[in-house]
Amino acid sequence: MQRTNFGEMACSIARTLDVVGEPWSPLILRDVWVGMTRFDQLQADLGISRKVLTERLNHLVDQGVLERRPYDNRPRHEYHLTVKGAELVDLLMVMTRWGDKWLAGEAGPPVLYRHHACGEISQVDLRCTHCGEPMHAGDIDPLPGPGAAA
Repeated sequence: MQRTNFGEMACSIARTLDVVGEPWSPLILRDVWVGMTRFDQLQADLGISRKVLTERLNHLVDQGVLERRPYDNRPRHEYHLTVKGAELVDLLMVMTRWGDKWLAGEAGPPVLYRHHACGEISQVDLRCTHCGEPMHAGDIDPLPGPGAAA
């Protein structure tokens, strides 16, 4: 079955999904972010097949989200986030906030995040880059941008 190429759509959400829309990709990025950089670590944590993990890692490297770094004389590599990949972790943090609010249940969030700047446990809060006010779906009007479809 041929996968739809969302990268050709004039939509930033579709283009982002083309990079990380397959369900294993965000979980791989999460693991690399927290320090699991080797293939065997990723496979053990995720319980993913070697074939699927290889395909996903190749895709994320091809997209410039991860980079491979050799770590011994054999052809073995560690995977590290690029600048592009580190910015995708911000997206994962927004997903985490939603999951913590709506899906964590009585047990509460499985992971807490300490902010380096103030040392406090916090969560992601979307804010306008111009005025600093909260920015949620009901607070904005989507307008056509310069790259909009004709």
